[in-house]
Amino acid sequence: MNAVVSASVPRHRVLLLTIILASYSMLVIDNSIIITGLPSIRHGLGFSAAALSWVQNAYTLTFGGLLLLGARAGDLMGRRRMLIVGLTIFSAASLAIGLADSAVWLVGARAVQGVGAAILAPSTLALLSISFAEGPQRCRALGWYGAVGGITASVGLVVGGIVADLVSWRAGFFINVPIGALLVWGARRHITETPRRGGHFDVAGAVLSTLGMALLVYGLVHAAEESWAHWGTAVPLLAGGLLLVLFLLNEKRAVQPILPLRLFANRQRAGAHAARVLFIGSSMGFFFYTTQYLQGVLDMRPLWAGIAFLPSMLANFAAALAASRLAQRFGNAWVLAGGLAVSVLGTAWLGQLGPDTPLLLGVGLPMLLIGVGMGASLSPLTIASMEGIAAEDAGSASGLVNAAHQLGGSLGLALLVAVYAAANVQTTDVRAELAHRVAAALSAGALMLAAALAIVFVCVVRRPAEIGCGVNQSVS
Repeated sequence: MNAVVSASVPRHRVLLLTIILASYSMLVIDNSIIITGLPSIRHGLGFSAAALSWVQNAYTLTFGGLLLLGARAGDLMGRRRMLIVGLTIFSAASLAIGLADSAVWLVGARAVQGVGAAILAPSTLALLSISFAEGPQRCRALGWYGAVGGITASVGLVVGGIVADLVSWRAGFFINVPIGALLVWGARRHITETPRRGGHFDVAGAVLSTLGMALLVYGLVHAAEESWAHWGTAVPLLAGGLLLVLFLLNEKRAVQPILPLRLFANRQRAGAHAARVLFIGSSMGFFFYTTQYLQGVLDMRPLWAGIAFLPSMLANFAAALAASRLAQRFGNAWVLAGGLAVSVLGTAWLGQLGPDTPLLLGVGLPMLLIGVGMGASLSPLTIASMEGIAAEDAGSASGLVNAAHQLGGSLGLALLVAVYAAANVQTTDVRAELAHRVAAALSAGALMLAAALAIVFVCVVRRPAEIGCGVNQSVS
């Protein structure tokens, strides 16, 4: 990566980009490692099938709910400072996760880890956006940022499977401690602090958004465990929706909101955020349920389940590298649309899983297509979301990108958990039942991707002349 960037970027910016990408990679790869270890975690700590989703949701809820506040903190207190604080909290929580001896401990530590990620993630993207000038340099840096997200997610699945089988799922979290310490040292040495701005925190907005999202996800997971008609489902869903409405009203009136609503005035960026929510929701379901199919239906050990993701990872990597070159020729919007179309095809194909599905044709090939689709989509999504952002909005805009990412992960997974639970089948064969439920969840994920593709065609793929990174952009 350094050789590609250094041709036109000074050495200190190459070092800054390396630290930012390494910090972001730690967030993504860590989240993927736990996916492969889910079956072991479930049996070892006594989670139910539906409650297991809280291992992921506890993290994504605090991550997504506090992201906008974390972005605002970077504006007020300095983005390098928040990068370091986020790395420290994330690393400490990783140690606690590795030491967890109960389900409650693990879920609580994952929530704290999400707090650290909420502080860290917006600082990485904001520092990147303000450190590279609008045009080819920033486009290249944003392209690497988006590509790294998809590549390291796949790497994490492979590494997680190997580590969970040969050592323990806990080892993947212990390694974050020395890596986090090294990144803190690098940030102190090579990143210059950004100017602080006057203002205050929109605490009401952060509380309303976090509680609203938590209640929505709780209601969806409760529906999977009980029913949609149960009061424990209806009350959280209604309360969560009400709190999110109050959040939007608060943001409209707040002097310094954590989510400036003007960021949605641009049609392209609004569409990219909506597509990201749907894309990540489906992707999270792919990782979450495919690993359970591989281990629970095909009886793979965690080692081989992780290795099974290797072709998808390599396809992801190749597509991510090709995305920037294709964008220069065909336009970023068309590359994004193509990536999503391939993802729809692969996920719909994988949604046909059964207990006797051929490994190569029925599992391997669709996973390969999904890897290509992910690699070709994430970088263009990030570019489309950040194109034309002013320096004063860099923190909020980067927080919004990451918030959309985590919102998709938490809400999308919760919706697919509900689909999984509702997919009843009349059989006493445990393997056949699991395959049927996984197939139903993945088919729902394919519908989410189809909706994302439709949004991209309406909001991002348009006729006006292309600018910047090859992204069609409307006037804000």
